[in-house]
Amino acid sequence: MGRPKRITLGGYVYHVLNRANGRLRIFKKDDDFTAFEKILIEGIKRFEIRLCGYCLMGNHWHLLLWPRHDGDLSSFMRWITLTHVQRFHAAHGTIGIGHLYQGRYKIFPVQDNAYYATALRYIEANPVRAEIVQDAADWLGSSYAVRQGRQSPLELSEGPFAIPADWTKQIHRRINPKAAEAIAKSINRNGPLGDSEWTQQTAKKMNLESTLRKRGRPKKVPDTVN
Repeated sequence: MGRPKRITLGGYVYHVLNRANGRLRIFKKDDDFTAFEKILIEGIKRFEIRLCGYCLMGNHWHLLLWPRHDGDLSSFMRWITLTHVQRFHAAHGTIGIGHLYQGRYKIFPVQDNAYYATALRYIEANPVRAEIVQDAADWLGSSYAVRQGRQSPLELSEGPFAIPADWTKQIHRRINPKAAEAIAKSINRNGPLGDSEWTQQTAKKMNLESTLRKRGRPKKVPDTVN
């Protein structure tokens, strides 16, 4: 049985991420970061995708994307992934040596309110949360560094929800456990991130109802005692 087709509607924000195969570090040196950012720039122009946030870690990456039209995001991600795989192997002399990514990228829609800010904060605070840096601005492979003045040809788009005025404090503060749990659930199941009503409506529109169901076998109904 083939994988279910992903429905990516325009006008919604999506958190997209992928991880390298095994323990492979796909971002080791400056050239690796620059090469991926160049691919993003090309893809954004080609598919007119809005990039609201990103973070490139050693063995994985996060993107916060806002497509304009239905299906654009799927085309964008297909091109980004294939192009990165080809260029990475060519640059490192590893053509024909295994898979670069552990599998299909993960993706879930994000509600355009405070949940948007939560997802962006989760992404931009990644290097601090991983205890790689104390100041998120010191991690150059992220949209937070760009917001703090890092010179980059990669243009960020204004998102559908304004970033809070105390953003720097929020980035360096531990994320709320409930918010972290909600994001982890969305990452694991590719389910919508938002309030209950929006989540139900969006899941129905995008054929994601299965991501909201409890996993495991249904409880066995005991026999009726006469």
